[in-house]
Parts: sequence; structure tokens; C-alpha cells
Amino acid sequence: MKAKIDPDLCTVCMMCVDTVPEVFGMGDDVAEVTVSEVPAELEDQVREVADDCPADAIIVE
Repeated sequence: MKAKIDPDLCTVCMMCVDTVPEVFGMGDDVAEVTVSEVPAELEDQVREVADDCPADAIIVE
């Protein structure tokens, strides 16, 4: 599974970074994905944080 952040939608609420710091981190201006592939054991958490993102900025593929 891969995850992306749409930088045009991210509001820097930090929810993804606080919830799954193993996958998300803060970039210069917005949150970013810090891994090329989401580890299998974190896929459910990433899907949940994508569903809960207030800006719908997280894309899961």
C-alpha cells in the first residue's frame, strides 16, 4: 500500500503525524509521507487516518 498527501489540501492539523508517526512527518510547509511503502502492520491505521483527515488530503493507493 502507498499513501500520499495532497499538499494543496493539507491544513497542517498534524493528526496524521500524531497518529502514525512511522508513516507521516512534517515537511517544510505540510505533512508528508516518509516511507515509500506503508508497512503491512500499519495499513489499517493509515486507512483510518485517511478517512478521518479533516481536509481529505491523504490518498491511499
